[in-house]
Amino acid sequence: MKKIIAGVDEVGRGSLIGPVYAAAVIFKTNLNKKKIKDSKKLSKKKREVLEKYIKKNSYWSIGSASLKEIDELNILNASLIAMKRAIIKLNKKPSCILIDGNRVPKMKNYKLKSIIKGDQKVPEISAASIIAKVARDRLINKISKKYKNYAWDKNAGYGTKLHLFAIKKFGVTRHHRKTFSPIHNILSPH
Repeated sequence: MKKIIAGVDEVGRGSLIGPVYAAAVIFKTNLNKKKIKDSKKLSKKKREVLEKYIKKNSYWSIGSASLKEIDELNILNASLIAMKRAIIKLNKKPSCILIDGNRVPKMKNYKLKSIIKGDQKVPEISAASIIAKVARDRLINKISKKYKNYAWDKNAGYGTKLHLFAIKKFGVTRHHRKTFSPIHNILSPH
């Protein structure tokens, strides 16, 4: 029997805002793996083109963990929950799941393997990173329309100079992760 490999990756772990997203991807046979690259090495436009191509030629799913879960459980555990949700939502059961990084979610009856820098080595993981990144970017762009001062459409909520300056000037929003250092330090100065 042919091995069914799923690649899993998460995005938004280091962001100061919003949920963390994860995607799981199993390629169908007609997908050209040479086209797939790590999402961080692609332009926004190229990611969006590849996202459509991957979705058309794969079994895929997206999972997320909310802002509340991130603040209650910490970002690592929330990332693992997002991954688990993506894996469970796949409508084809993989025989092996390759996950970017050095940790895997606890799941019975699944064969999971972590791969450091997997998004650069395994096309299925790269594909998962593309799908998760495009999905999360869409959400952040939507939110950023109400919060133009923070430039989230350009920084995806990461702690850029402009974003940190905006937090100091305009304050913390309901989308900020309250347990993350820059936000926590503003909310509870010593």
